[in-house]
Amino acid sequence: MTDINDEGVRELLAAPNHAVVSTVNPDGSILSTVVWVDFVEGVLAVNSAVGRQWPTNLDRDPRITLLVIDRQDPYHFAEVRGLAKGTDEGALEHIHALAHKYIGRDYPYLSDGERRRKYVIEPQRVRYVKQ
Repeated sequence: MTDINDEGVRELLAAPNHAVVSTVNPDGSILSTVVWVDFVEGVLAVNSAVGRQWPTNLDRDPRITLLVIDRQDPYHFAEVRGLAKGTDEGALEHIHALAHKYIGRDYPYLSDGERRRKYVIEPQRVRYVKQ
């Protein structure tokens, strides 16, 4: 069975590949959103502004699916299903680190008074595909 530490999965997560986060809305429907993701020192994490729908969903129901897609080959991907735990601690530093990975500088889109939230994902199932 595939593991979050498998070489192919780690390579996808280390590169600036975008991911799709899927969460459960209050009415039971699924919400999917494109996000930045990292896997540093064995910790898989995403980040969002407080008040957006997908983090609100996670604060109510921690189930998450993360699909990381190779930017050069959409048939090379990893799917991670698990539980997410949110924290405000270190969230601002985390979004800046993600921005450096994806755009090469501090996160330039912060609004006045914006609060960030970091979500650490505990993988329960990992699927890896490379055709």
